Amino acid sequence: MKKFRFLEWQVYKDCRELFSLILKLVRKLPKEYRFELGSQLIRSAFSVILNIAEGSGKNSDKELNRYLDISLGSLHETLAAVDVLKNNKFVTEQEFNEIFVRIDNIADQLGGFKKKLKSTNN
Repeated sequence: MKKFRFLEWQVYKDCRELFSLILKLVRKLPKEYRFELGSQLIRSAFSVILNIAEGSGKNSDKELNRYLDISLGSLHETLAAVDVLKNNKFVTEQEFNEIFVRIDNIADQLGGFKKKLKSTNN
């Protein structure tokens, strides 16, 4: 197994771009909400990245698959947080749509990755 193989994965690179968008969004939040709401949003988006990286270092596809599941869960959490911010007028419809498209793409990539892992183990 290649060391630090996640650095070459497109899904990892796309997650980094999503994280950059999330940071920009959080910087625009009113100060009184930045810590509570912004911190949670940053943690969920960062969790997607970190679980992909951590899973890539595991010794089996089964373990990697478990970490990809955790990443998907964090991705859903990230979208829910952005949706709540949009509902409360902290995020524009355009910002939400841009993030949604990226999250949808990453979810598809993770799902495809999981299917590929499952098919190589059968």
